[in-house]
Amino acid sequence: MLSESMANALNKQIKVEAESSQIYLAMASWAEVQGLEGIAEFMYAQSDEERQHMLKFFKYINERGGHSVVSELTKPATKFGSVKEMFETLFKHEVYVSQTINELVHIALQEKDYATHNFLQWYVAEQIEEEAQARTILDKINLIGDAKSGLYMFDNDIKRLTVVSSVSPA
Repeated sequence: MLSESMANALNKQIKVEAESSQIYLAMASWAEVQGLEGIAEFMYAQSDEERQHMLKFFKYINERGGHSVVSELTKPATKFGSVKEMFETLFKHEVYVSQTINELVHIALQEKDYATHNFLQWYVAEQIEEEAQARTILDKINLIGDAKSGLYMFDNDIKRLTVVSSVSPA
């Protein structure tokens, strides 16, 4: 059974995950309008993944005797000055999400809620991968610089981007 404070904290994370999905969706739309099909495809897939993250929280809260809540979302940015700016925004957001997950782990440990602690470990590992992926993308964009041909190649290559982090299964 979840404590009220743990259920409230997890419900706040539902909002974070839902907003993450919306941020990726807004980025997908912006990229698509810019003619960056590969980046748009990548962002649409990421948006779907973030929605799945949200649903896992949703179901977990209900399974543990809490009540999942759908909350109002903050509207994400819909325009970006450049691809680099967009991915910098994405990286900062993933770091923020990692911080919110870490706070949930802290609360779970304080409350000796080991079931929730165990549940959250998947998210801890996932965030390591998300940050590594965003960092890798930024590294590639920095290598490209302002070269349009490099951006064209990157837009095609991102469709096949795989990042293996230290927590990825072998």
